[in-house]
Amino acid sequence: MTKADIISEVFDRVGLPKQDAEELVEMILDTIKQALKQGETVKLSGFGNFVVRKKNSRKGRNPKTGQEIEITPRSVVSFRPSMIFKDHVLSSATTTE
Repeated sequence: MTKADIISEVFDRVGLPKQDAEELVEMILDTIKQALKQGETVKLSGFGNFVVRKKNSRKGRNPKTGQEIEITPRSVVSFRPSMIFKDHVLSSATTTE
């Protein structure tokens, strides 16, 4: 599913004009991005949590040369689904098999 698909779903289900549905989806995504950029955890009840985690520097290898390199510290975004979300996905996966 793409962002355009989500916009179409909002358009179909809520009945907003297409332009308003697009602006709404963009606002929601921008709000999530801004919160994560500031290091906040985004908790969406019944869906899951987006968390910014810090990764320390570590040693790695260049896969082509095998040369050891230093991988710099960085921040990554991770998503942890809620139990409700997990149960919903798992129950629908077992019924389609």
